[in-house]
Amino acid sequence: MSETAHPIRVKCIDHVTIIVKDLEQSRRFYVDALGMRETERPGFSFAGSWFQAGGTQIHTILEYEDSGPAGDPTSAGHKSSRHHHFAFEVDDAHAAAKRIEELGIPFVAPPKQRPDGFVQTFVYDPDGHVIELCSSPKSS
Repeated sequence: MSETAHPIRVKCIDHVTIIVKDLEQSRRFYVDALGMRETERPGFSFAGSWFQAGGTQIHTILEYEDSGPAGDPTSAGHKSSRHHHFAFEVDDAHAAAKRIEELGIPFVAPPKQRPDGFVQTFVYDPDGHVIELCSSPKSS
């Protein structure tokens, strides 16, 4: 890259897109379990849903012939907290983990404290995507 070129200034993650097998099952996870809000989606030629998480959106696309496969193709036995994932900050990761357990959502890893004091836990969404729920040291 050129030393004289000005770098692009990324402001934030606008959205994450994932491929899913069942839109309603994904809606229940992201809205009912994680408390996101379903938002209006443009009239694309393929099915999907959008969810608002703070300033970030999660876009789901229903698996079809022109999409990639739903979920994460890595076998569940090889997934860990150090696998591809995306993270949501929550008020209290320990309380979130208790609620996740009550809902019967499978864990990748139970809550643990990072060296910087944040607490994190990892769960699977309905299609096997690894989701991190984390909270800052002041809230955990």
